[in-house]
Amino acid sequence: MADLQIVSNELCPYTQRAAIALIERGIPFERIYIDLAKKPDWFLALSPLGKVPMLKTGPGAIFETVAICEYINELAARPLHPSDPLERARHRGWSEFASAMIADIYAFYTAPDEPSFLRVAGNLRSKVAWLERHLGNGPYFSGAEFLLVDAAFAPIFRLFETFDRIGDFGIFENSPRVIDYRAGLQARASVKDAVLPDYAEIFVRYLMRQNSYMAELATETFATDQAVSAMA
Repeated sequence: MADLQIVSNELCPYTQRAAIALIERGIPFERIYIDLAKKPDWFLALSPLGKVPMLKTGPGAIFETVAICEYINELAARPLHPSDPLERARHRGWSEFASAMIADIYAFYTAPDEPSFLRVAGNLRSKVAWLERHLGNGPYFSGAEFLLVDAAFAPIFRLFETFDRIGDFGIFENSPRVIDYRAGLQARASVKDAVLPDYAEIFVRYLMRQNSYMAELATETFATDQAVSAMA
């Protein structure tokens, strides 16, 4: 299993799910970062959709996050899904819900103007309220055990570490259980180790290059290179 390689760019939240799962189960792997604007030929030859993440497994490859995570689950000595079939299906559904939240977050920080930004913020607030109503007793999604569904939500909260420095957008209003869940995930060693040490700085620089309302706010907050570097 030492020949496993995760291929991605430096920021992909979906890649973090796979990295978290591998770290949780102590499965060795290598990270390969590529420029998505200049995808190498060897990557395009292995990935029919040209998307990240991709998991290289010796001469072959697995594409699509769900397939990659299910493969990791099968490698693990202890499953990353609940044993009960109904609860397992429920977790898979909530992992897809997390994917929908990631899509909303992308729309959140790329919204071109304040009205569209506020509209997407409302969508996110609604999804957080849904999550609030369905979380277990913690510290993780359904209790004491960290599972794949938690790996799906962890990258979402990492992005809010940056957004919170820019402003209070009320996404987590009246959602104390989600706030506690977020704190538990952020403290998890596998979640911390799933990204580069300077992830926050890389994301801020990426964010400030967007032609968006959030980019304007970010530029006001991180007005100098020193302010951005201080986040690292």
